[in-house]
Amino acid sequence: MAFQHTPVMLREVLEWMAPKPCGVYCDGTLGGGGHSGAILKATGGSGILYGIDRDSQALEAAEEHLITFPGFHGIQGNFHDMKALLAEAGVEALDGVLLDLGVSSPQLDQAERGFSYHEDAPLDMRMDRSQALTAADLCNTASEAELTRILRDYGEEKWASRIAAMICEHRQRKPLRTTQDLVHAVDAAIPKAVRRREEGHPARRTFQAIRIAVNDELDPLDSALEDCVSLLKPGGRLLVITFHSLEDRIVKRCFQRLQNPCVCPPKAPICICGKKPSIRIMGKGAIQPSALELAENPRSHSAKLRIAEKLEVS
Repeated sequence: MAFQHTPVMLREVLEWMAPKPCGVYCDGTLGGGGHSGAILKATGGSGILYGIDRDSQALEAAEEHLITFPGFHGIQGNFHDMKALLAEAGVEALDGVLLDLGVSSPQLDQAERGFSYHEDAPLDMRMDRSQALTAADLCNTASEAELTRILRDYGEEKWASRIAAMICEHRQRKPLRTTQDLVHAVDAAIPKAVRRREEGHPARRTFQAIRIAVNDELDPLDSALEDCVSLLKPGGRLLVITFHSLEDRIVKRCFQRLQNPCVCPPKAPICICGKKPSIRIMGKGAIQPSALELAENPRSHSAKLRIAEKLEVS
């Protein structure tokens, strides 16, 4: 299957990124290169863009898609390591950074990747297929307490302890190897009356949680956002698209802290901590997709865009 992906909130990304001729940009979650191609096109073709993705298949597809742009440079890696990856490429400062977090449509659509609870496939879920840990490894080796924590913290699953216990019970009889093995464990843990009453697939939160844990998506995010800001030139912008409340909460709090880093007591007459704002939050909170986009691309329904602009720090 070709790695094709409809870029979410493309109009808003171009509006807030405001690409300029000869600008230098980074797409930390390159995917199929849809956002990157639009940014490069908006520079008149004179811009430079470094596209980072941990998925080699996505990187290959993007390189083919963006072959007409001489300023495109693909890098295999994780945006959590953006600072080191760009330093190795000789990049000192950027005019803009884009992060489109979460799993991409092609990864969901390729059953063999193991991200989807709708298909029976190997229980994989690795964004970087060269890494050792798979979802099957995690489900078959993590303790019941650790599985409960993952499901509760990363999936906000209220049946976390029951599902974790059922996973452990299932794996005692036979290791979980496929996506449907995990779905069956979830089905067995959640009462039928609850499954009938709730909207959406009963395993969706479990799959989200396991995927986040396998790919270590959340724990390094806060420091990665700070690294992105540190790479921006004054006036440069960081745009972050999230798809669930856990990611969005981290981005929101990080931006708030960088905009107002003062740690002095609230009643202190003057600031004595010396911490200065490094960004200005743009827009009025999180920006959501337009009604037209929601109608044309249902997968955009949970997307939120937040923007921060780098300040001149004295």
